[in-house]
Amino acid sequence: MMSEPSPAGALATSADVAASATLAAHSGRLGIDTEFMSEGRYRALLCLTQVAVEDADSPTGIRTILIDGLDTGVDCAPLARLLADPEIEVVLHAGRQDVAILRRAWRTEITHIFDTQIAAGFAGEAAQAGYGNLLAAVLDLRVAKSASYTRWDIRPLTAEQLAYAADDVAHLFGLADALSARLTDAGREEWAREECRRLEGVSDERDPDTAWERLPRVSSLDPGARAVARTLAAWRERTAAQEDRPVSSVLADQTLVEVAKRHPRDRGALGQIRGMHPSVIKRRGDALLTAVAAGLAEEPIPREPRGIRSEAADAPLIALAEALLRSRASEAGLAYELIASRAELEQIIAAARLGQPEPEVRTLQGWRRALVGADLEALLSGRTALAVAGRRRLALHDIG
Repeated sequence: MMSEPSPAGALATSADVAASATLAAHSGRLGIDTEFMSEGRYRALLCLTQVAVEDADSPTGIRTILIDGLDTGVDCAPLARLLADPEIEVVLHAGRQDVAILRRAWRTEITHIFDTQIAAGFAGEAAQAGYGNLLAAVLDLRVAKSASYTRWDIRPLTAEQLAYAADDVAHLFGLADALSARLTDAGREEWAREECRRLEGVSDERDPDTAWERLPRVSSLDPGARAVARTLAAWRERTAAQEDRPVSSVLADQTLVEVAKRHPRDRGALGQIRGMHPSVIKRRGDALLTAVAAGLAEEPIPREPRGIRSEAADAPLIALAEALLRSRASEAGLAYELIASRAELEQIIAAARLGQPEPEVRTLQGWRRALVGADLEALLSGRTALAVAGRRRLALHDIG
């Protein structure tokens, strides 16, 4: 089943955008998706934005428009304003990247999000269910995905691409309504919406001054080398942004860390570093040495105190806690991945072993705490035990 692009044309005009915004403001919601290209760039390039709005005059009740992200002449402001309006529901599927890109490209905030992938995890479906699989499972619809991995930055777009893009939003409302009904019946709608609100602050903006913290093996560097790593990583970020290319193409992570460790003072010393290609020295050698010198002039950055770390002896307790949480997830009809990760359980178990305050992890916050927090605390404190009960299900039992 394929939907047709906007009747106003394959790609929307400013008038189409304004008309769709008016319809969305009247109905109180809009569906949105994006197509972008991230390969070979510093930030993803927004190539196409697909928008669905309810339209009583449309044969299907839904109007879709396709906005060319490469056409700077199209005014997207009417829709951008709606994305920031808390009275307008914004329906997406797996929308983390869409939110980040639209916030930057359209210079807007995005509120009142309903993400159908997140909602599906609370409605008995897989936590990472793809759009096509979810349409098949929930609405018994089959959609073609033939153009998903194509060059969205080449113009003109093909008829196949346009039809695929329109279809990606045409069924969002039907899917959202079906999932919302399931959530209401299960008493899980507020939980799902709480999780969707976490998407509102997602960003793809990168702070050059904190980029060094993500480097591999940076924790092993001495304080002076850490200061050099910070200036090098900041220089690399700004260079990559200016040239619109991936940071790894400016200087590889491992090479950057090695430069910070050895802090060379001339091109000859640079050439002795593994991974430092002659072409990089020729093009960027002076800038690299300047960044190294700037880092050496900075205050050293002390190593951070050792945080809460799990130990090998924690493994049985981690497995026990995971069994409890998986049981609770199954009983509640939730995808387990929504409740906890292995890293979060490791922090919880380690803190309990050391008698430290609870770590600030999502498993012990909000709806997750309501679902599993008390049971997990009772299990780890030794007040309860996990056992096999009737119908071969796990159950907690109080112990004296």
